[in-house]
Amino acid sequence: MSAPERIHTYSGVVYDSARWNSFMLRAGDIIVCTPPKCGTTWTQMLCALLVHQNATLPQPLTRLSRWLDRLAQPIEEVVADLDAQPFRRVIKTHTPLDGLPFDARVSYVVCGRDPRDAFLSMMDHLDNFSVETVAEIMGRLGVPGESLPFPKDPNVLFPVWMTTPEMPWMEDGFPWGSVFYYMRSFWKFRRLGNIAFLHYADLSDDLDAEMRRLSAFLGISIDEVKWPSLVAAGRFESMKAIGDEAAPGAHLGEWRDANAFFRMARRGQWRDALSAENQALYEKLSAERLEPRLKAWLEGGGRAADAKGGRRFKHQRQSSRTDAARSDHVWRKHSAQQG
Repeated sequence: MSAPERIHTYSGVVYDSARWNSFMLRAGDIIVCTPPKCGTTWTQMLCALLVHQNATLPQPLTRLSRWLDRLAQPIEEVVADLDAQPFRRVIKTHTPLDGLPFDARVSYVVCGRDPRDAFLSMMDHLDNFSVETVAEIMGRLGVPGESLPFPKDPNVLFPVWMTTPEMPWMEDGFPWGSVFYYMRSFWKFRRLGNIAFLHYADLSDDLDAEMRRLSAFLGISIDEVKWPSLVAAGRFESMKAIGDEAAPGAHLGEWRDANAFFRMARRGQWRDALSAENQALYEKLSAERLEPRLKAWLEGGGRAADAKGGRRFKHQRQSSRTDAARSDHVWRKHSAQQG
């Protein structure tokens, strides 16, 4: 299989993928890759816990694992902070794979979520922006006012999100990104050894098993003595209790209430929140834009995909650990040389 190519630049009101041009990847780096509100912070926390093998991280997650594309802070400062980290770095992005640098020495960890749940969670997200964050966004938009210019009724905004392109090469995604396009960009390369897929539903249903699978992918040995504390620290409830440390951008004052960032999972609430017309619209467009196995996985996680696609996806979820372990070995060798 050929390697992914970087063919697009993604820029919006709060992000610019061109910022990756200023950042030099290192062997062993871990890039957490998700659409917005698809388990990003959860995946960052799990990766950080596994890297550091301690429930207490060396820095608050909001500083330790940065959204590189985010425009709130000069890229030079973000790069300097990341370059100063002597351990395996965990970097966050919402940029599709065709807008990212691809490096075989780097692990790309993708997390998926039912797009309808992600949509509702994003509605909560917008309501939680601080006054300062809203002012920043409105300033970048060049629009007067003290509130974001988006409908607050989910049944008004949902069809806009599903039918209005965020970028010219997309079918949907406005105003905050396309889950369909994003996942397709990674799915086509799912057999590459340095790309792994997690899912919000799987993390919710069996966090211990999913963390073990992620640890194997990253080539990190499990210390069974430490393991229970790592799993406990990785639970959604634990992150909610330290919102000021875990919520992205909390150190920049981006939220009215950092703990509310982890308000609720919204799992399955679309059944009551979205109208019959919007549910039908989703079914029509998702069937057109997603291959059956990807649709099954995106909506239900690994078990749903296994049921739809047989053993092939199950094999993908369990394979390629040798490459990940090799990446961890390369990082350790690099660190020894630098030391």
